[in-house]
Amino acid sequence: MVDYHSTGQPHPYGGNGPGPNGDYMAQEDDWDRDLLLDPAWEKQQRKTFTAWCNSHLRKAGTQIENIDEDFRDGLKLMLLLEVISGERLPKPERGKMRVHKINNVNKALDFIASKGVKLVSIGAEEIVDGNAKMTLGMIWTIILRFAIQDISVEETSAKEGLLLWCQRKTAPYKNVNVQNFHISWKDGLAFNALIHRHRPELIEYDKLRKDDPVTNLNNAFEVAEKYLDIPKMLDAEDIVGTLRPDEKAIMTYVSCFYHAFSGAQKAETAANRICKVLAVNQENEQLMEDYERLASDLLAWIQRTIPWLETRDPQKTIPAMQQKLEDFREYRRVHKPPKVQEKCQLEINFNTLQTKLRLSGRPAFMPSEGRMVSDIGAGWQRLEQAEKGHEEWLLTELRRLERLDHLAEKFRQKASIHEGWTEGKEVALRDRDSGTASLAQVRALLRKHEAFESDLAAHQDRVEQIAAIAQELNELDYYDSPSVNARCQKICDQWDLLGSLTHSRREALEKMEKQLETIDELHLEYAKRAAPFNNWMESAMEDLQDMFIVHTIEEIQGLITAHEQFKSTLGDADREREAILGIQGEAQRLAELHGLQLPAGNPYTSVTAQVINSKWERVQQLVPKRDQALQEEQNRQNSNEHLRRQFGSQANRVGPWIQTKMEEIGRISIEMNGTLEDQLNHLKEYEQNIVEYKPNLELLEQQHQLVQEALIFDNQHSNYTMEHLRVGWEQLLTTIARTINEVENQILTRDAKGISQEQMQEFRASFNHFDKDHGGALGPEEFKACLISLGYDVENDRQGDAEFQRIMAVVDPNGSGSVTFQAFIDFMSRETTDTDTAEQVINSFRVLAGDKNYITAAELRRELPAAQAEYCIARMAPYAGPDAVPGALDYKSFSTALYGESDL
Repeated sequence: MVDYHSTGQPHPYGGNGPGPNGDYMAQEDDWDRDLLLDPAWEKQQRKTFTAWCNSHLRKAGTQIENIDEDFRDGLKLMLLLEVISGERLPKPERGKMRVHKINNVNKALDFIASKGVKLVSIGAEEIVDGNAKMTLGMIWTIILRFAIQDISVEETSAKEGLLLWCQRKTAPYKNVNVQNFHISWKDGLAFNALIHRHRPELIEYDKLRKDDPVTNLNNAFEVAEKYLDIPKMLDAEDIVGTLRPDEKAIMTYVSCFYHAFSGAQKAETAANRICKVLAVNQENEQLMEDYERLASDLLAWIQRTIPWLETRDPQKTIPAMQQKLEDFREYRRVHKPPKVQEKCQLEINFNTLQTKLRLSGRPAFMPSEGRMVSDIGAGWQRLEQAEKGHEEWLLTELRRLERLDHLAEKFRQKASIHEGWTEGKEVALRDRDSGTASLAQVRALLRKHEAFESDLAAHQDRVEQIAAIAQELNELDYYDSPSVNARCQKICDQWDLLGSLTHSRREALEKMEKQLETIDELHLEYAKRAAPFNNWMESAMEDLQDMFIVHTIEEIQGLITAHEQFKSTLGDADREREAILGIQGEAQRLAELHGLQLPAGNPYTSVTAQVINSKWERVQQLVPKRDQALQEEQNRQNSNEHLRRQFGSQANRVGPWIQTKMEEIGRISIEMNGTLEDQLNHLKEYEQNIVEYKPNLELLEQQHQLVQEALIFDNQHSNYTMEHLRVGWEQLLTTIARTINEVENQILTRDAKGISQEQMQEFRASFNHFDKDHGGALGPEEFKACLISLGYDVENDRQGDAEFQRIMAVVDPNGSGSVTFQAFIDFMSRETTDTDTAEQVINSFRVLAGDKNYITAAELRRELPAAQAEYCIARMAPYAGPDAVPGALDYKSFSTALYGESDL
């Protein structure tokens, strides 16, 4: 056996190998590897292949009767190849010997191999020996190469292209559903539909019945043979009687229909081109409308939200302000995140639209005024500034209200104590009890008055404190300031009156003192020591009941230390109390000793032993309460410190993690590790990793809420604030989405322009080499150096500068002074690839118009799908040339407008 071109993997029919002349063989369903055929299939193939060969041999005035016998000497085989190829083969040998036949068959096989078909396991000896299976395999190889290989519809393979052509041509016909080249053709309707689609006058399709396949098949075969010059290659009974008709026989016969109607195929190809261009245009217009709508909605939301954030409506109570803070948290947690996603998606849609417009040669999309991506970014920035101001105002107001509540309570407490002290003082000062008193009594009254003056002076600080607190409440705009002012004014007026009365009473007593000499020294000493001690106890009780507000552990620790110091003085105070009581006891003892009748109580003071003991007992009761209050506050501050540390620990993990991810994404976007698909998958893995990390941020939000609810305003355990982390998180989500979109656009550019992975990597390597700062963009001088390295003549002379300015106008139309990588590959792809042009679309319309300078609506509706035909009719201007007819449309101006080359 002679083995031609035996390299590569064996193929049942002998065709193998890559390339435009070999791939079509690998796409067909061929015989099994043992070259065994179903008998029914072999019968169909014999008949079909014989008819196909005779359809060509009759052009040379001959034919064959037995396919595996008549090709044995190689003569008719060589003649068949000359007829179907239009080329001359080497001169055949006319001898009758076996060697002559083998040589002739080898010449035919060599010619087949010269057309790019690799023949394996098909040798000249099998053909000469009349091997039926090898002969049928060789003829099938010839049919594939010369009748089917060149069939291509929308860049599909031969078989797929032929199947797609059949599906499109038979799509409008009922009961026809072509999915393959075997059972889809058994009922004969598909053959009739193909003929009726191109020659409707030859077939009465509506009269055909699906349940009469033999009649349908014979009708199609007879019409094709009589009117289309397609010989009858199939037998209706064989097709109907076979469970699964032979695919290769059907394909061979259907390919004859394709070639018979090839003239109509040109018009269909032209229509397909136009449909493709119009589909791109319609899709781009829809994307533009979607962008305008989304941009308008987002800007409207921003414009509605900013006034709300800028509203400053102070509340009178802490619960009311906390409700405002909760409303703001709900906005941050519920309302804003979807808008962040919409903003990111809007930028992605805009970039994708611009990329599609560039790839299809359309002008760049310019949104309506005020709806540019930059306008949305500016509005978003104003929104975030308003957010920051609103949150700062809320926290400031909460601090103010907390301070006001504390001051108001402190005012009421001090005012109550003072009013309690002043009760009855005015009446006592107005009393004229010295009129009938003895000298001792007068002197006692004078000493009592001196003690009262001492007490009065001691209360001066309290009155000043009350007035100062009232003033501060007014300055802080306390809501109940009128009642505070009225009470403060009443206290001050009463205090002035007490001062005046005190001065008058002293003058009266001093006048009578000259007449009275006797004084009870012990009672006087008791009064002088009891009064300050009494004041000390009142101050101690006031201090022990004084409210306090702290924000740190250090502050509460200071209060606890001061309280401990106060408790350390209680021993001395108790000894002082016992000493004062001892004076009173000594006076009583002397009176009893000498039989003296003392007046009830001490004539020099109203502070009795019972009062001292009562207040001392009260002080003793208040000390443990103060201990408890300070301990509770210390526990609260410890809890606050725990919240600070908890938030700080989580923030110190989340903040560096976000920064690290931002840096890693930046490195991925400029590195050239693997294909663009690898980079895209890597970025999507990063995106998934980021999404999975979101619970950590939500945990931080929960901790931050606890911190704010505890009214904690500072945290020394972390430099990160929740606002910084929110902004960082939103930037991270936007950056990963934008980077993924850039890589997807690069893939879109690469696939649309036919750029290889090696070219894309070369472009990236050149770009990265000159991107010294790794900023993702080249300055003019860096870009010029890159162009020079790629062989562009942009040196520093007049011609080079002009060429460089032309290129810069292409890659940087907005004059931003930088060239992005996307713009760079768009430029390089335009320099190395071709795209559809306005001229190509004009030529396609000219085919549909039958070489006329205009086209009619009827022709558009006949050749294009309904939606795209109406799209053209609505946008084409009337044709005004000298050869115009009524209803003529100008397809030339319409085509140039698609590519931005006219004002239409």
